[in-house]
Amino acid sequence: MDMKKIMIVGAASAIAKEVAILFAKEGASLYLVDINQGRLEAVEGDILARYDTKIKLDVLNVLDFERHEPVFKRAIEALNGLDAVLIAHGTLANQEETQQDIEKIIREFNINCVSVITLASLAANYFEKKKEGLIAVISSVAGDRGRMSNYIYGSAKGGVTTFLQGLRNRMAHSNVTVITIKPGMVDTPMTAHLPKSPLFSKPKDIGKIIYKAMLSKKDVVYAPGYWRLIMWVVVHIPEFIFKKLKM
Repeated sequence: MDMKKIMIVGAASAIAKEVAILFAKEGASLYLVDINQGRLEAVEGDILARYDTKIKLDVLNVLDFERHEPVFKRAIEALNGLDAVLIAHGTLANQEETQQDIEKIIREFNINCVSVITLASLAANYFEKKKEGLIAVISSVAGDRGRMSNYIYGSAKGGVTTFLQGLRNRMAHSNVTVITIKPGMVDTPMTAHLPKSPLFSKPKDIGKIIYKAMLSKKDVVYAPGYWRLIMWVVVHIPEFIFKKLKM
């Protein structure tokens, strides 16, 4: 299956922009969705300055759940069908502040988990009828085990990861690929408030990993790959020891 018609949600994010650039280079038509019109237009301008391709823009606040389906339908109409959907939006709120405010907890779950599930479900129902397609979703290594430093964000991503496992099982019977992408720490505006370490990756490098994963149709991708080993160790720390750590 050629991926020539691609919808990207969260397209103005640093990582998603890099993926969009790589697909535009190959001549793919893009339907770019984000909450910020100005940032979308900046991404569009950057891509069109490099490559001659078709780009359509749409503004969506993912918390406006009633608009998910209309936006998805507009994407199908604008590109005369879809081959792939990349869901790349998310937020990383301050854990200590968020855990003290129930409304903020709900908001973070709705953004990082519920809205992702609804958009992935719309894509799945569409591709299931076509008997082909690809859904790629950015989850996180934070979803592999709850840690005190980011368990609200991590549990939301954990929910996404588990949902995608089931969706992948379902879609495998309809020739539809479902990819779970688990980046580690990436140097983006979303992580600007965090102290940097050698483990931080550049958005361009993560974008290339995602692009290659979509072409190769892998099931689960750690980005970069060394995070698979890191998280294996974290997951297998006995609970009685883990409770004593400040991670």
